[in-house]
Amino acid sequence: MSDVLSDNPVLAGGVIAGALAVGIIGYLLLSPGPVRIPIARRRPGHVPNQSALQKGAAAATTAIERAMGRRGAPVGASTLDLAGLKTRPQDFVFLIIVGSIVGVAIGLLFSSTLLAILLAAVVPLGARIVLGLRITKRQKQFAEQLDDSLQLMASNLRAGHSLPQALSSVANEADSPTSDEFVRIINETRVGRDLGAALDVTAERMASEDFSWITQAIAINREVGGNLAEVLDGVAGTIRQRNEIRGQVATLSAEGKLSALILMALPFGLAAFLLVTNPSYLAPFTESLLGYGLMILGVVMLLIGGLWLKKTVEIKF
Repeated sequence: MSDVLSDNPVLAGGVIAGALAVGIIGYLLLSPGPVRIPIARRRPGHVPNQSALQKGAAAATTAIERAMGRRGAPVGASTLDLAGLKTRPQDFVFLIIVGSIVGVAIGLLFSSTLLAILLAAVVPLGARIVLGLRITKRQKQFAEQLDDSLQLMASNLRAGHSLPQALSSVANEADSPTSDEFVRIINETRVGRDLGAALDVTAERMASEDFSWITQAIAINREVGGNLAEVLDGVAGTIRQRNEIRGQVATLSAEGKLSALILMALPFGLAAFLLVTNPSYLAPFTESLLGYGLMILGVVMLLIGGLWLKKTVEIKF
């Protein structure tokens, strides 16, 4: 094995980069999370000993934080919070960089520069996709829990509680992400923000038209008065019917969406398989300008087809 590595410096570099990346990822995954109270406050004058890996990771995240402060963050804290990730933006960007290094190392292990570039590009793209999927999932869960949240609010109002108390009850008893968003609303109102503005921001964050109706109903009730519990019951009934229709639409369009995903993923999966099993088969695409042009044309046509399929199965009501 040592003879093979000495004869192939590219392979040796790939092995070293892969080992380094695996070590960093292992440390990030297995190391304990940060304590809530810094040790400097619990033990004044104590200087904790850090390993070389910890110092390197801390220095890297600090450098990334400074670069993000000068050039802007590719992923903001609000986006991570909306996706339900309790991590700092610089740590998330650091993980993406480490993942790209791992991708380059894997590509070099297979002696394929094209595979290394593709894997390095797939990591940030995949992170974006994962964030988008998590945000969509949380917004969908918020919409599904909205009916129960309204019933809980109406019950508290009938029991004689005030509107802030009803919101606090939802924050304490509802499931996530509804509880998280209502906790945010309560905290914002406690620091002086208007309740209507806090509700509007939440409706915009969760992209919920139904919650916008609730916000408008609460705003109108605060101006003209009336029985807010009955108004919330009416809104809850409308939201319940819309959820039933939304479920029927999702069922009818599920087959078309699955077909679109398979057709979009099939070319990339086939190309990755050929790069691993028979790299010479795809070598002509990287040896001439015509090959690169054909790859670009294929990607453009694939994007057009994906958008076409998305519009075909997308139903608005």
